[in-house]
Amino acid sequence: MSGLLEDFNFDILQIAQDLVKVGDECSQRGLSYTAKWVAELDFAVSQKLEPEVADNIEYAQPKRKNRSRYNLAKKLFDVKEYSRCAHYTEGYSDAILLFLHFYSRYMAGEKKVVEDESEKSGDTKFAHLKLLHRDLGKLKDTSKWDGYLCYLYGLVLRKLDLPHASQVLQESINLNPLNWAAWLELASLIKNSEMLSQLKLPNCWMKAFFMGYILSELHLDDAALNLYDKLYQGVFEHSLYVKSQIAKIHYSLRDGIQAASKFNEIREEDPFCLDSMDVYSNVLYVQINQPELAQLAHQAFEVDKYRVETCCIIGNYYGLRGQHEKAVLYLQRALKLNPHYSYAWTIMGHENIEMKNSNAAIACYRKATEMNMRDFRAWYGLGQAYEILKMPLYSLYYYRMAQSLKPDDSRMLVALGDAYEKLERLHDAKKCYWKAHCVGDLECIALLRLAKTYDKLKETDHAAAAYCDYLRESSSNGTNDMDDSHGQAYLYLANYYLNKGPQCLDTAREYAQKCVEYPSTLADGKALLREIIQLRSQDESSKDQNSFFGASSSRQPLRNRVGEDSLNLVFTP
Repeated sequence: MSGLLEDFNFDILQIAQDLVKVGDECSQRGLSYTAKWVAELDFAVSQKLEPEVADNIEYAQPKRKNRSRYNLAKKLFDVKEYSRCAHYTEGYSDAILLFLHFYSRYMAGEKKVVEDESEKSGDTKFAHLKLLHRDLGKLKDTSKWDGYLCYLYGLVLRKLDLPHASQVLQESINLNPLNWAAWLELASLIKNSEMLSQLKLPNCWMKAFFMGYILSELHLDDAALNLYDKLYQGVFEHSLYVKSQIAKIHYSLRDGIQAASKFNEIREEDPFCLDSMDVYSNVLYVQINQPELAQLAHQAFEVDKYRVETCCIIGNYYGLRGQHEKAVLYLQRALKLNPHYSYAWTIMGHENIEMKNSNAAIACYRKATEMNMRDFRAWYGLGQAYEILKMPLYSLYYYRMAQSLKPDDSRMLVALGDAYEKLERLHDAKKCYWKAHCVGDLECIALLRLAKTYDKLKETDHAAAAYCDYLRESSSNGTNDMDDSHGQAYLYLANYYLNKGPQCLDTAREYAQKCVEYPSTLADGKALLREIIQLRSQDESSKDQNSFFGASSSRQPLRNRVGEDSLNLVFTP
């Protein structure tokens, strides 16, 4: 994967010609979003060319038959009169009219499904897809078959969840490597890097965009960022799409400062662009940057208040202010505009968690995973919801799903360890906490959990070492030193060294003095200090007697005031 761009052909003139060609083809067939994406890339590439060269790039369009019929059908499609468009294009073999006929039938069926979402059963919802599957299948081996019809056939197969959808979409891409819509549909079927490596794809410059997209979707962020950097430094340095993808990856890598910087660059260049701005609102939400989020929400509302991104931005704004009911209201509006938008389902699940409505949150998270099986936040949210409902076995399953998607994210590993701990699987919990620490625990809680788990397993030496590492690392990371967990760590270490014998009394006294600084361990710290003074005086008295009588006397150590049972109470998470 890393060597994908070693033989990448940055032939800027060829790329510009390809973009003009595919842009016209997609526009003629009603693939509006793909046509828009291509047009933005075309604009970015043209800025790298001399003006006279960019203006003279043309696409020799074939002479079209049935011009007036096509014009009528396309206008009907544009105003969303899909059934009428299908009616006027029925029975015609022209490639564009044929695609418009089947695509308008598909869009008409999808429109009805959305309108009657609550009324239709599963079989009824798929009725139009089954008819399309039958009719498109009849054309498969005829001269009318082309890359666009193959793409539509693959789309229908994916919607019907049929196993050979991936093969058909790969065939579509090999027939027409410039159709970005087909690449996106194929990406939605890729579950892991093993499936990705088995794909048979053409060696086209569009493949680089696909690889960047799917690597970021599979959370292989470093590889994706490296690839997008090469695209950015090559032909596409003016592409807002490439910049937004780089910003998203920085956010996924939890580098909020870099992500916000890239999104701000996009806003400065195109203040009316709303693409991916909902992700930017999430960056600001995590940073608790309410003024900037308020400004973004106001601007988005002024640009287009009925865009899905706008509704998500406003939802995040109200969520940050603690007005969760208003947040849910705007997220519901977003889902009315696009019921398949997994990001909105996930955010609405978070808001329901905040309102302590676990059942509604579960329903939202399940919808999100149906729309996007790679959404680790939705799987993680399901784990949290079932944890709230005190169903640790269920939460364990969903945390495992989240961790499989983000294997090096300490948050997933700590959550997984907590689930194992609730199920009394302490050795599994210990492994999770240790791995969370090894991959980089930004919250600095994995070591604390690890220490408590060692304590429960009676591995006191390991527990003490983990507590020492926790105190050292939390101090170096600037974590609040007056946190109660620090007091608990000092208390454990004071008791640990006290039980080690007279030679460790000085170390025990140092930790006991630290305990006095925390309200939760003040009383125990004072008691330990008194006990240490008493032990020390006994030890000195014993030495004096030995010196006087020339003989040694054995001493039974005083019972520790904070015993093992007390420790279990103190350190239970």
